[in-house]
Parts: sequence; structure tokens; C-alpha cells
Amino acid sequence: MVEAFAVASGKGGTGKTTNTLALGMALAEDYDVTVVDADTGMANLLFHAGLADVDVTLHDLLVADTDAAVSDAVYERYGMRVVPCGTGLGDFRAADPARLRDVVAVLAADTDVLLLDSPATLASRSAVLPIVLADRAVLVVQPTIPAISDALKVQEYATSYGTGVAGTLYNKVQDPEAVERVAAKSGRYFEGETLGTVPEAEAVRAARPSASPSRPSTLASQMRDLHSSMSSSSPGRRSGSRTAYLVSKASRPSTRSR
Repeated sequence: MVEAFAVASGKGGTGKTTNTLALGMALAEDYDVTVVDADTGMANLLFHAGLADVDVTLHDLLVADTDAAVSDAVYERYGMRVVPCGTGLGDFRAADPARLRDVVAVLAADTDVLLLDSPATLASRSAVLPIVLADRAVLVVQPTIPAISDALKVQEYATSYGTGVAGTLYNKVQDPEAVERVAAKSGRYFEGETLGTVPEAEAVRAARPSASPSRPSTLASQMRDLHSSMSSSSPGRRSGSRTAYLVSKASRPSTRSR
């Protein structure tokens, strides 16, 4: 049974998108994975996934009376399926974010793990919808007080809607020993566990847009460790998950990519 994770942070620039892709690649070794760029206002996953020239994106699925099928916006990349979002302002204005619920339901019917790359803001109900739709959240945090404070706000919002917290991933780490101390202190406030850390140099290289995303050895190792931590409650096999409920209420056309 499907489980959806919202990969989220309280501010931009934390490396949320690159870690979403890297996590998806690691999870795809054991699960059927679909990654969705649910950041409809500031999308950039399509650049990192080499999908900048595609014809159909999530924006097309969020327009009223669209002729596009969900499967039209699904693309096979790196052993997983990816649903990119467009970057045009006109497309963003025409899209109805509330329709994301229906798109998620269709996608969830045909995958084990759904990763939602979420907006880095709590500014509107539509911006936090991916967190509301997910079963659990993965918080991507830089080891700074402002970033941790913002992530705690995301956690508070998530738990208020019944979304669990899988744990916290510290990104752009310059001093691993210092981060261990920070994680130990902040761990009393964060739900879940510390899922891992990604060194600054690895995070920077992985963030460079390219047709084939970089997965440096350290980052790949971190993502496999994160995968193991998240798998402790068997992603993709939970019973009674929120996304499973959405699937039960939706029709189930195949979303296999072209």
C-alpha cells in the first residue's frame, strides 16, 4: 500500500529539491517511486531532472477542464517516475492548487512511495496542501537557528493536520561534530529521528542542474541510510494510510510514463 512523504522545509535554499531527487533514487532501488514537484509557484525540479523541455507538466493537470491525463505528465527518470511542474507565471496563475488532491490520488494508485517536493513556505493553504496530503513529512534543515525554527513551524503545522514526521535531514553541513550537538539539542523538539546529514560540498555539487543529476558518493550513502531509517515502518506497505484513502475514493487509470 502506498505511502506519501512530503519533503519540506520552512525556508528556501535548504536543498529540499535535490534531496528529494536523491532520496527518490535511493528508494527506487527497493520500491516503485514517484516524485512530484508540488511547488507550483517556485518549481525547479524539472531542471535537476533534465525535463526542462517537456510538453506537459503538473500545471497542465491543475487547470480546470484540462484535456491532459495524469499519465501525460509522468516521465521515467533514473529508475523512478517524475512529475515536473512548469515555471511559467501564466501557467501558475491558471492552475488551481486544490486539484492537487485528485492528481495525488491517481498517482498513488500506481506506486509504492510518493515523494512530494513541497513549497518552502506556510504562506497559504495551497502552499501547505502537499503536507496535508502526505502521510509523513521529511524535514530538510540547515543547521542554523533560523532554519531550525522555521522547520519546527512546519512540523507544528503538519502534526496539526495529522501528518506524521519521519524525521529530520540536516543539509549543507560544514562541521559534522557541531551538527551532532545541534541535533542532540533540537531533537527534543523534533518528532521522528535525525535521518542523516549531508556535507556542504556534496550538497553543492548535487544541486548543480544538469541532464543527469549528480549523486556524489557521500550523498548517495546518506540517502541509503535515510532510506533505511524511513523503511523502519515499511514505506509503501502501511495499512490505513491517508493516501490509500484518497486512492479508494478515486478512479484508477494507469499513470505509467511514456
